[in-house]
Amino acid sequence: MSDELYYFTPENLLAQAQITSLILGYHRVQFYVDEKGIPSKEKTSQIGEFYLSPSGGTLRDLKMNIVTYSAKYDKYKGYGKA
Repeated sequence: MSDELYYFTPENLLAQAQITSLILGYHRVQFYVDEKGIPSKEKTSQIGEFYLSPSGGTLRDLKMNIVTYSAKYDKYKGYGKA
């Protein structure tokens, strides 16, 4: 994976979701993290692992705590509407 994809942006999150397998309902994604383990928009010395639920658009950390949520990360948004 390109180093550019480790910078936390909505575009990079969606790009990683496109190239990672769906395992138990989550895409495993990785980003640079700050000293608190929060995804970073800047290069740091650490890379953290996160899980994206494409149904709902929720990004979770390794302990399954919600890191961020956005409807734009929801792969199925709008499905089933008549």
